[in-house]
Amino acid sequence: MALRDWSKAIDGLSDAQPEPASADASFRRYFRLRSAHDSFIVMDAPPEQEDCKPFIRVAGYLEAMQLNAPRVLEADLDTGFLLLSDLGSMQYLRVLQDDPEVAASLYSDALRALHVMQDRGVVFQSRLPPYDEDLLRFELSLFHDWLCRKHLDLRFSDDDEMSWQRLSDFLVNNALAQPQVFVHRDYHSRNLMVTGENNPGILDFQDAVEGPLTYDLVSLLKDCYVKWPQQQIMDWAHAFYSGIDASVQHQVDEDQFMRYFELMGVQRHLKAAGIFARLNHRDGKPGYMHDVPLTLGYIVELESRYEELSFLVQLISERCLPMLPGSS
Repeated sequence: MALRDWSKAIDGLSDAQPEPASADASFRRYFRLRSAHDSFIVMDAPPEQEDCKPFIRVAGYLEAMQLNAPRVLEADLDTGFLLLSDLGSMQYLRVLQDDPEVAASLYSDALRALHVMQDRGVVFQSRLPPYDEDLLRFELSLFHDWLCRKHLDLRFSDDDEMSWQRLSDFLVNNALAQPQVFVHRDYHSRNLMVTGENNPGILDFQDAVEGPLTYDLVSLLKDCYVKWPQQQIMDWAHAFYSGIDASVQHQVDEDQFMRYFELMGVQRHLKAAGIFARLNHRDGKPGYMHDVPLTLGYIVELESRYEELSFLVQLISERCLPMLPGSS
C-alpha cells in the first residue's frame, strides 16, 4: 500500500498502521495514524481527481486566523498524501444527534468561529476564487440536471424553463448583491468537530471562495443533515447579525440581512439536492439521497414569504417530493 510505505518514512511513524478514519463525498479518503504519544490524519487525495494545493493554502489561512483547522505537517503532491494534525472523532452531527441539549453551546462556538473567519479573513479573501455568476449558475443547474432530469426523469415545458431561468436570475442576484466575505462553502455539522480547546475543529475547507455574507451561516443553521425549529434558526441568525462588523451592518440592515439569508438558503439547498443526486448516479454513493427531502423542505417553508419562489415551491411540492422516499 503506497500510503503505508509513505507514512513509514516519516519520523516517529515507522510502526504506525493506518486505520480508516473517514471518507467524504469526494475521492478523498482519511486514515488515522497513532504514534506512542500522538495521533495524526493522513489524507489520500488521488492527484488525477483531487488537487491538494487549495487545501494546503486555505489551511494556512485558517491557521493564521487562529481558527482550529488541521495543520499540514507533511505533503507529497505527486501522490496526493498529506499528513495532518488530528482534530479527533467527535463530529458535531453525531454529538448533536446523541444529545440535542448541547446545541446551544456548540452553535455558539460555531457562530463565534464564523465571525472570526469573516473578520480576519478579510486579508485573505481576495486570494480565493470568486463565487461569481458562472459558479452560482452552475450550482443551480445541478438541481435541474441531476435531481429533476436524471433522478426523477422530469421534463420541463418551455414555460417551466422560462420560470426556472427567472428563478435562477433572482437567486444569483441575491447572492451577488451581498457584501463579499471569506466563505468556507461547506460549513455544517458534518465538517465541524467538537474539540476540547478552540472549538470547533473545522474540516473540508479546500473549496473556500470569496462570496456572499450569509452563505456559511445558512449552511450551518439550515443544515442538510440536522433540523432545528424555525424560531431557533431565526434566533441564531439574528444573534449572528448582531455580532458582525459595524461597517457591514451599515451596508445591510437586519431585515435585508434576513432576506439575504433566507434566499441564499434556497440556492444552497438546490445545489445540495443536485449534488446528492449526482453522488448517487455518477459516483455510486446513494446514501445522500436520504437527505434530499429535508434539504428541499427548507425551501417549501418559505412559500408564503416570497412570491418569487412560487414556481419552485410548486415544482418541489407537487413533482419532486412525492417521488422521493422519506418525504412526508
